[in-house]
Amino acid sequence: MKLTRHGQNLWQVTRLAFFNNYLLREADGLTLIDTNMGGSQKDILAAAETIGLPITRITLTHAHGDHVGSLDEVAALLPEAEVAFTPRTAEFLQGNLELRPDEPQDKLRGGFMERSTKATHLLEPGELFGSLRVIAAPGHTPDHIAFFDERDGTLIAGDAFQTAAGTAVAGITRWLFPFPAMATWHLPNALKTAVTLRNLNPSRLAVGHGRVLENPASQMEQAIEEAEAKVHAQAKMA
Repeated sequence: MKLTRHGQNLWQVTRLAFFNNYLLREADGLTLIDTNMGGSQKDILAAAETIGLPITRITLTHAHGDHVGSLDEVAALLPEAEVAFTPRTAEFLQGNLELRPDEPQDKLRGGFMERSTKATHLLEPGELFGSLRVIAAPGHTPDHIAFFDERDGTLIAGDAFQTAAGTAVAGITRWLFPFPAMATWHLPNALKTAVTLRNLNPSRLAVGHGRVLENPASQMEQAIEEAEAKVHAQAKMA
């Protein structure tokens, strides 16, 4: 486990070099954003102990196994913590992988994982959860959300972007680390999400896979341009 601080409020917890989750300082402790792959609970609690603050909130960007793998174990160790995720994530965690009629009917990709932990609070896009504004961010998965820290402009984007092996929108392959692209459900929606997130003008971009970027505007723009070209090419072939 590697623990890296970014700015005043954010810590990145990295396992096996490429798999990140985050701890965010709040007035009453730490918010845990994603729980990484299975077996990460000891590293997560050790990171909080190193920071010197309790974890008081647990939340998720989406229901893939490398983001929710340790949810049950962490929640069991922190019974007083608030647990928050979206109703759509709750469906996936319960094993319901049916697409809704208003969602693109593309095949779901990536490893969704059933978890028994129930939310104590269901998140809705636009609400403020602690210092984090909840942003709808579908594309990588139907349930994907991002979090924007309005105090300093930090964007915690989950897998909407990756920076491992180069910055990319979800669904655009980086061959040295292709797994986020391989696990992406719907590229056109992922592109719309990327534009939405770029328009937040984040000061910092924190992702599920890869390093945290400071002043990420130019990298995000380049990634969006690449994704736009691919979406346009696919549309012409359709």
